[in-house]
Amino acid sequence: MRNTLSRAIHRAGLPLTAVAALAASALAFTPSAQAAQPAATARPVHTARACATPARAGEMACKALRVTSGTVHAARTATVTPDAATAATPSGYGPSDLLAAYGLTSAAASKGAGETIAIVDAYDDPNAAKDLASYRSYYGLPACTVANGCFKKVSQTGSTTSLPSADSGWAEEISLDLDMASALCPKCNILLVEAKSASMANLGKSVNEAVSLGAKFVSNSYGGSESSSDSSYDSSYFNHPGVAITVSAGDSGYGAEYPAASKYVTAVGGTALKKSSTTRGWTETVWSTSSTEGTGSGCSAYDAKQSWQKDTGCAKRTIADVSAVADPATGVAVYDSYGVTAGWYTFGGTSVASPVIAGVYALAGTPSAGSYPTSFPYAHTSALNDVTSGSNGSCGGSYLCTGKAGYDGPTGLGTPIGTTAFTG
Repeated sequence: MRNTLSRAIHRAGLPLTAVAALAASALAFTPSAQAAQPAATARPVHTARACATPARAGEMACKALRVTSGTVHAARTATVTPDAATAATPSGYGPSDLLAAYGLTSAAASKGAGETIAIVDAYDDPNAAKDLASYRSYYGLPACTVANGCFKKVSQTGSTTSLPSADSGWAEEISLDLDMASALCPKCNILLVEAKSASMANLGKSVNEAVSLGAKFVSNSYGGSESSSDSSYDSSYFNHPGVAITVSAGDSGYGAEYPAASKYVTAVGGTALKKSSTTRGWTETVWSTSSTEGTGSGCSAYDAKQSWQKDTGCAKRTIADVSAVADPATGVAVYDSYGVTAGWYTFGGTSVASPVIAGVYALAGTPSAGSYPTSFPYAHTSALNDVTSGSNGSCGGSYLCTGKAGYDGPTGLGTPIGTTAFTG
């Protein structure tokens, strides 16, 4: 899907001559044109990771997976061809699909005004505001701009002018996160906090900055290996009572990651979300593409289990708590232009699921002072879609890597049915 020549030109520091023209043509299409596209012959989906694997301890990688080829079974069936020009219309789920799947259509129409969802990522996306405007305009969402006070971009120190260096991989993650926050809570304000690097220390400082600026909902779509430093990271960066902090569970299949393992956050696993003839109209299974690609889950080696988590297979913290769509084959539409041909891309990964759940928390309303919102779903298990099939790896068939009735590692307690499970 991504133009290989464009990537080469970008890396060489030369201009992308086709960007402006293709961006204009992408915006000229309307949703009615989307429906007119013919169905394509199904082909396996292939992906590319937006961010590089962490090179050292304490460094995080974003969890965005961009579809490069294959058939996306989403709002319309569309086949992505490798290295072809970017699609002029979306091939993944849009806001109306996600809201319908999770029983949130009415809530999104009436709630969220005055709430702020913070997106924490590394490095700068120079086109963040412009790409956000393109996504929201296409889907008919209210404008969310710097000028109208809805959108704000700052560094980890709160500066609006002294921003980190730009990075095209993390810019993909930023576009994905901003679009998903918009899709789930179109009336919410959005705060983007950009860390100066992908270290846990700088990302953690960005979480603190988001909270200090008033955000009650903070989405983190990144992760890395656990370490003995995690307990200090917990107390320094994630212990924010009264704030819902969501974190992607990981995209490499069975195995624990940090900061999803933090006892203070809502760890968000991933599902494959498909339309169906059921009463709900949708079905979900554990997302697993291969032995090396699927939602994360498992037992933390360092973080203690909170009192509300009752499973017995882990002596310490178990990942995940809840889940949402993440399978690239049932991926979401994202508009992106930095370092690529401007236009629509399809993304999966638990990078999708984290801002989706942050949006649900925002629709549910401001958490009470002193509360830990990660506990909320455990008090409302009947208000979640229980995901009971699929596996993300090998663990002897236990609930830690297999979808089961009730709680399981890959999907936690399940996916949203409205906002009840995310209310204190």
